[in-house]
Amino acid sequence: MGGSSINNNNSHKFEDSEKKSAPAVAQMIGFRATLTWVFLTVSVLYVLYSSNHLLYDHQDCPTATARHLEGLSNVTTSDIKLVENKEEEASQVPALPQRPQRFDTELKHIMFGIAASSNLWEKRKEYIKVWWRPKETRGVVWLDKRVRIRRNEGLPEIRISGDTRGFKYTNRQGQRSALRISRVVSETLRLGVKDVRWFVMGDDDTVFMVENVVRILNKYDHTQFYYVGSSSESHIQNIFFSYSMAYGGGGFAISYPLAVELEKMQDRCIQRYPGLYGSDDRMQACMTELGVPLTKETGFHQFDVYGDLLGLLSAHPVTPLVSLHHLDVVEPIFPHMTRVKALHHLFQTVKLDSASVMQQTICYDKDRYWSISISWGYVVQIFRGIISPRELETPSRTFLNWYRRADYTAYAFNTRPVYKHPCQKAFIFYMNSTRYDEGRKKIIAHYTRQKFPVPHCRWKMASPEIVDTVVVFKRPDPLRWQKSPRRDCCRILPSQKNTTMYLMIDYCRVGEVSEL
Repeated sequence: MGGSSINNNNSHKFEDSEKKSAPAVAQMIGFRATLTWVFLTVSVLYVLYSSNHLLYDHQDCPTATARHLEGLSNVTTSDIKLVENKEEEASQVPALPQRPQRFDTELKHIMFGIAASSNLWEKRKEYIKVWWRPKETRGVVWLDKRVRIRRNEGLPEIRISGDTRGFKYTNRQGQRSALRISRVVSETLRLGVKDVRWFVMGDDDTVFMVENVVRILNKYDHTQFYYVGSSSESHIQNIFFSYSMAYGGGGFAISYPLAVELEKMQDRCIQRYPGLYGSDDRMQACMTELGVPLTKETGFHQFDVYGDLLGLLSAHPVTPLVSLHHLDVVEPIFPHMTRVKALHHLFQTVKLDSASVMQQTICYDKDRYWSISISWGYVVQIFRGIISPRELETPSRTFLNWYRRADYTAYAFNTRPVYKHPCQKAFIFYMNSTRYDEGRKKIIAHYTRQKFPVPHCRWKMASPEIVDTVVVFKRPDPLRWQKSPRRDCCRILPSQKNTTMYLMIDYCRVGEVSEL
């Protein structure tokens, strides 16, 4: 009895547990069935999509292998070489496009506009004669009123500027002539001269090296907007006016398209600046309204200085000499000559090698321990001892600033003092004559020592005072500015006379340095 009751109880418990677990089992089976159907459905859809894609693609496009095999049947040996060459070219780094260095601008493409005064015409016209080339250069002199004209003077056409009485001018320190001069470029444009690429503005006391004007402008695209010139040598002048302003006395150039835009708006622009001092700042104000900055070329020289230009011209920057200005207020560039005669004397070398005039060269006499600085076509200086090129290429202060003061902080460039030590005093040899030797294919220039009392020196070395003449040989180099800027090198040649030194100026050889 007892055993059977226990078995019955166990069977009831088992039945109860089966009844409880049945729903869970049913749920598990249903979930698995659902997953199976989902998987089967996705598989069928994928098979259908793949078969359809393969069928249609196979009909429309050949496989890569089929294309390759089909192409091989038509490829020749020359085609293979062509492909190989193209692959080699493609593997190389492509060269960046180079900006053209020259735009084939010639002197005939340049129109000069010269601002002149009738009061100073008889004197200033002599400066224009120095550089003007009748039947070669093109331009107009703009005067305030008529002057007496003589035939065959070798001068540009003379015209009278337009009436400016309708423009306001309120600057108490300046002169109303600034209005007239500021319109020179626009009035020259209105003449309608054909085949003009550049307008170059200058004063009646500006002397241009016309070949170097061409060399400078040849670097720039005349179809674009360019305003090319330079600042003043005076730091104070540049602060008072602007470092972004081209000084008209030193000359500046405006490309033809820019001149066209300037002419359209200049009269309106001038009316907006009645308080400005001169013509240059009015021009620069209009340039700013047109959005055109100054492109600086340091070969344009305003020369806002007084005194002797020796320090400036004997250490000219490595750039073409483009212009000289304010020649009435500085000493003649060659001693014992009038200003005009000194300029004609300089142009002897300008005619032989205008690209190299005033270019500095530095070398050393190792036997006599001398430093030699040559400003070609102008001057040779010999110093006792060794002076570094870094110091020699810095202009010495042989001049005063625009306010006639010896203030070394007044300049817009580095300067050095004139040596006061008696042993460091420069021995100066000015150019006496130049000629071109057909046999040697070289220019031969003679430089003669300037006579002055020689101070006593205690240094135990040879004195340059024994040298009376320096003869410099040089090959003409009209293409020098188509290369990267660099000073030439000079070499001392043997001499049978202690009183004559022979030097050769030439390209620097590989590894050649200005050193002792």
